[in-house]
Amino acid sequence: MSATVAGPDGRPRCRWCAAAPEFLAYHDREWGFPVVDDIRLFEKLCLESFQSGLSWRTILAKRENFRTAFAGFDFRRMARFDEGDVARLLADAGIVRHRGKIEAVIHNARRACELVEAEGSLAAFFWRFEDKDQDVPPQSRSTSPASERLSRELRKRDWKFLGPTTVYAFMQAMGLCNDHAPECVIRPEVERARTALRVG
Repeated sequence: MSATVAGPDGRPRCRWCAAAPEFLAYHDREWGFPVVDDIRLFEKLCLESFQSGLSWRTILAKRENFRTAFAGFDFRRMARFDEGDVARLLADAGIVRHRGKIEAVIHNARRACELVEAEGSLAAFFWRFEDKDQDVPPQSRSTSPASERLSRELRKRDWKFLGPTTVYAFMQAMGLCNDHAPECVIRPEVERARTALRVG
């Protein structure tokens, strides 16, 4: 089976983006484009944690609700969340109400503050794990050596709910690797953006 499917304009795109109507815009404008904004990086880590065991379609549909519930994923504000916030979030039908995941992302917000203190920014830390190994055809794996290294490092720093598969999905989405199919019309755009990237 081909790794691509024709989009509305007739040009090839990664096959997965045809699975739901809302995936096309996400694929064309977000997925794989490099991100160096700390808030966006932290948001994606949180959303990938919530996705574990669920579909990305579910999370994408609730993304704005998550942003409202979690203070725009400003990890400095989230680090001050307490039991009252946990109770509020557990009562919020607009998000995924899973106590373990809610408590994990709040815990990770505190770890993010520590990481920024130690490394200068989340971006400076995460981009050290950029995956330049494209020997494996894109989309044929669920982890990579780089995601395994990053997951181990995060666990060492006491981050939670971030195994190598979750971390790999984060890396794919945030441009730490370019996993658009070779024939995908968006792949060259992502590659140009990655080549031009400068991490401050």
